[in-house]
Formats: sequence, C-alpha cells, structure tokens
Amino acid sequence: MNSCNRCGGTPRNHWEGLIWLLLVFSMIFSSIASAKADPPIRSAPAILDELIQEALAHSPMIMSARKHWQALTKVPLQVSTLPDPMVGLQQLTVGSPQPFSGYETSDFYYTGVGISQDIPGPGKLGLRARQAEKEAEAARAAYLVQQRQVIEQVRETYFNLFYLRKMLDSLHGTQSELNRVAQTTEVQYHVAMAQQQDVLKAQLAQTDILKDLEMNDEEFQQGQVSLKAILGREQESPNIEIGDIRPTIIAVSDSQLRQLALAKSPTLQQANAMEGQSDAALAIAKHDYVPDFNVGYAYQKTGPEFRDYYMLTLGMKVPLYFWRKQTPAVEQAALEKESTSADSYATRLSVLSDLQNQIIALRTTSRVLKLYSDGLIPQAEETLISGTAAYRVGKIDFQTLLSAVIDMLRVKQEYFRTLADHEIAIAKIRQTIGERP
Repeated sequence: MNSCNRCGGTPRNHWEGLIWLLLVFSMIFSSIASAKADPPIRSAPAILDELIQEALAHSPMIMSARKHWQALTKVPLQVSTLPDPMVGLQQLTVGSPQPFSGYETSDFYYTGVGISQDIPGPGKLGLRARQAEKEAEAARAAYLVQQRQVIEQVRETYFNLFYLRKMLDSLHGTQSELNRVAQTTEVQYHVAMAQQQDVLKAQLAQTDILKDLEMNDEEFQQGQVSLKAILGREQESPNIEIGDIRPTIIAVSDSQLRQLALAKSPTLQQANAMEGQSDAALAIAKHDYVPDFNVGYAYQKTGPEFRDYYMLTLGMKVPLYFWRKQTPAVEQAALEKESTSADSYATRLSVLSDLQNQIIALRTTSRVLKLYSDGLIPQAEETLISGTAAYRVGKIDFQTLLSAVIDMLRVKQEYFRTLADHEIAIAKIRQTIGERP
C-alpha cells in the first residue's frame, strides 16, 4: 500500500516541479517584456512656478487686459482739462463782397481776430477726472483678475496633466501585471490547472487596458494643447514636462481665508471700483444742473481814419429743458448706482460662496488622501500580493485575482485624482484671496 502511494505520488511531484519551473520562466520573460513596455525616462520636469511666470509674461489675455488698463490711465488728465479754445477771424466789408471794401470810406468796416473759451460749471472737470480714475481702477482690477485666472488655469491644467501622467504610469504597471497574470494562466491551462475561459478573460483584460492607455494618452495630449495655449506657446513646440507634486498644506483658518478674500480679492476690488464709478457718474449728472460758461475776447481793426474795436463777451449755457435732459439723466445714474451696488453685493456673496466650497473640497480631499495613503493603497497592495501567490497554488480562482489587479488600479486612480483635486482647490483659493504669484 505504501509502495503504491509512493509510485502514485512521483508523477504528481514531477508535474508540480514542471509547473513551478514554467512559472519562474514566465515571470522572467514577463519582467523583460514589462521593462520594454515601460515609458521612456523623462527629462527634468518643468517647474510649475516657471510656467506661471511664463504665462504672466506671454499670455495674450493678460497682455490685452494690461494694455487696456494702461490706456485708461491716460483718460483722467484728458477729461480734467478745459475744452480747446476757439480762435476766430472776421472781416466785414461795406458796399461790396470784395475783401477790404470800405476800408477807407466806412467806419463799419473791420477785420477782427478773437478767441473764446468754454468753461464747464464748477466741479465738473474734477468729477469727470474722478469717474475716469475709477474706470481705470476697475480696469486694473480686471487685469489682476485676468492675471489670477490665467495662473489658476495653468495650475489646474498642470495638476490634471499630473493626474493623467500618473495614470499612464499606473496603466503601464497594470498592463505588466496583467501580462504576468495572462502568462501564468496560460501555463496553468496547459497543465489543466485553469480553464480556457480564464485565458480568454485575461486576454480581454489585456485588450481593455490598451483601450484605457489610448484614451488616457488622448486626454494627456489635449491637456498639453490647452496648457500651451495658456502659456502663449505654439502648438508645434515640444510637450511640457510634468513633475511630481505633494499635498500642499494651508496653515490658515477658514475665517482668516474669508478675511483675506474680502480684503484682497481682485474680483471684489473690480466690483467696488465699478460701484465707485457709478457714484461719480451720479455726481456728474447732478452737477449738470449747473450752467456752463463761455468767455471770449476779440480785436477789430477798422479803417485808418477810425478807431479800433475791442470786444469782451460772456456767455452761459442755461439748462432750460432740465426736466427732459438733466432730471432723467440723474434718475438713470441713480438706477445704475443701485444696479452696481446690487452687483457688488452679489459678487461679495459669490466670492465667499466659492471660497467656502473650495475650503470644503480642500478639507475633504485632505482627509481622503490620508485614508488612501494610510489604508486603502497598502491594503490593495497586500491583497494583490496575497492573491497572486494564492492563485499560483490554486487556492483562489482567476476572477478573484483579476479583481485584485483592477482594484489596485482603481485605488491608485482615485488617489491621484484626489491629489490633483486637492491642489486644484488650493489654486482656486489662492485666486480668490488674491495671492500674488
């Protein structure tokens, strides 16, 4: 009986040895294949701060906003200057349309030259200058808003590209793992330790990961296109290298962030400047009830036997139809002021609301990142290692092993997505509180 057991056990030991030998060779070959499949080593990654400075220097949107603001700074001096004086030449002939007729025979003849100057009512020039200054101030705030929006776009696009680059690495790693699983399954199928259905499922998973790689590459290339446009680069330029990032920590309380937003938000500054501009427009409309004036002086040269003439003129523009012009203008300006005040308040609420949403996102992603780094990722790695070992000795089925591989990819994907969202939330907070680059 013992002899029969020994005779029956010898072939099984030979088969197990052969299986393990084939598994060792498959692991060696798959390692070589995965080394060839890995993406090439990247050059030194671009620094995010350098990309931001490049965007500030070359972004067409920032340049347009800056030039518009600089142009409006030239307006206050213009509108606070008196209107151009009027210089006139007159010639009065007597008895004939021919020039200089009656020069020696009539005391009505004269050749005169004069100058006149329009003078706006008191305070009008100063109010127009104030309104122009507020308009320039609003343009400056719009320039700062555009600046920070571009910076936020650079950061957000960069962090999304970081996520896609990490996903590319994870997909390549999963592809290598699936190759090893497929080879192991095929070996086990040849020795009747796995079903043909398992081999087909492994091949399906390999094909599916190729699809994910193509889709990921498409999104990555589209992100590169967007980032180049923001930086003001041509599309034919080389792709921008993306480096690793770490979770940023903001050591500021929520109330302090709200105070910073109310004090330094460029969006709020723009709204406040627009409100100040409407205040100046209302003051100008009220001052239009005050008459404008005109002063002129003329010298008239008469004939040689007659005395010359000197004439001083004073004029006043009377707002005679004030109920049809000035009064509706004041009512219009008052309504515009109420509108800008409501817009300013709505902007304040919107800024604080957006800030609070990003604070909530920041706190949530911070906690989730800790869950991933301290629990989910190590657990997924241990599950995959344990499942791989168990599958090789036939303790678990193929579907369980495949689920462990897919779970590892999913956990990494969610971790890097959360990390990118965490940094995007910080970028939006920086934009809201007007942090200087």
